[in-house]
Amino acid sequence: MLSDKPEQRIPWLPQQSETFENWEFNLKVPELQYNRGELHNLSIQRGTLTAEERFIINDHIIQTIKMLRKLPYQKHLDRVPEIAGGHHEKMDGKGYPYGLDESTLSVDARIMAVADIFEALTASDRPYKKAKTLSEALKILAFMAKDKHIDGQLFRLFIEQKIYLRYAEEFLPPEQHDDVDEAALLKIVSVTPAEGKDKQPA
Repeated sequence: MLSDKPEQRIPWLPQQSETFENWEFNLKVPELQYNRGELHNLSIQRGTLTAEERFIINDHIIQTIKMLRKLPYQKHLDRVPEIAGGHHEKMDGKGYPYGLDESTLSVDARIMAVADIFEALTASDRPYKKAKTLSEALKILAFMAKDKHIDGQLFRLFIEQKIYLRYAEEFLPPEQHDDVDEAALLKIVSVTPAEGKDKQPA
């Protein structure tokens, strides 16, 4: 009863394929635009998305860069496309769309990454998920810093300078305000990957 049929394989349009010819991004383009084959979709090894679906989601940052590059900027804003386009990069080089690492990722983009993730975790206007409390969101960020997904030094500043609290007081409803153990969060970041490889967020 399960099968992958030819009509379920949707190719890229010619104009779409043209954009991939001089592809500057380190984001693997799947063979097909869509693959609706039953076996293909039931064979996902990790998460709930196929390679085609994940590409569509990740492509949003490429479209962001392309749109921002078309806008005129004053001199002090001319790095906006680079900063906004780098917030999905990771310190270990496993992010996208360029695969930058801590040796090439600008401080501005690193700051944007921390802010973007924190806002996404605590946002209460997302219909697909419940907003995290302060302690929940910061614990996730702490483990991301430990695993070199975000800048550990910037995360420390985020905690020590209580930037998270200033944001919460202005933008988050009272029910998301809970006790934050800053010392415990900073301890997570101080643990090396080898020491903490068996420790995962609860």
